[in-house]
Amino acid sequence: MRALATAIAFATVLAPAAARAAEEEDAFARVIVAETELRAGPGVSHRVIYRAHRGETFLIQTRETSGFWLQVLMADGRTVYVLGDTVEAVAVSENATDAPSKPGFFAPPALQEAHAGFALMGGVYDRDGYVELKPAYVLAPAIALEPFIGLSLKTDSRRVVYGLAGTLNLAPDWAIAPFVTLGFGGVHETPKDEQGVRSDRNWFQARAGGGLLVSLRWRVLLRLEASNMVLYTEDAYQNVQTYIAGLGTYF
Repeated sequence: MRALATAIAFATVLAPAAARAAEEEDAFARVIVAETELRAGPGVSHRVIYRAHRGETFLIQTRETSGFWLQVLMADGRTVYVLGDTVEAVAVSENATDAPSKPGFFAPPALQEAHAGFALMGGVYDRDGYVELKPAYVLAPAIALEPFIGLSLKTDSRRVVYGLAGTLNLAPDWAIAPFVTLGFGGVHETPKDEQGVRSDRNWFQARAGGGLLVSLRWRVLLRLEASNMVLYTEDAYQNVQTYIAGLGTYF
């Protein structure tokens, strides 16, 4: 009886410990073929999100889905599906030295596979409010062409800013990456003059600046930018500083 009581006591102590150890292990899907497609849904009719190569691992969210498809989580936080025959499930303790990294607050930037993007930003233009829409055409992970159009509501006028900029991403594979930008364009100024004494005015403009691109999960991008604009006409010259921030994405 004493031996039986001792065995029961050990089982009572060890069972919760074993359960906790099992809970601490994460299940990953490791690609075992040369290349496999991660899709938006469980089936070949769904859009291909990413092409994974042998050895890549993804955190498994759902172990059983219809048609032998596994629901996994990409490094940037997106949920995708992979055919179970192309991967093997591995359980890895989060304390293991070779444990694959799980998605965090920051994510790998999408510049490596992106073709386009946009950002909607707001801030200060010459101490007045300013908003700017900035689409992007990605030529290479480090280089993008970015047309822009913005609106500033000054106390005595309204300015529409437009043009084209080239952006150089200095570290396109970093989650928090610096960039520099150079651009040119124009400014159309409409005065707030009910008497009609002042007329509309057009400026040429050149701009130079830089900032940070912060890549978050779900391909959400936080962009921080400061720049100096040189406005000029045949008989006038003006310097304007802008400080803006906003959200965007690359796709």
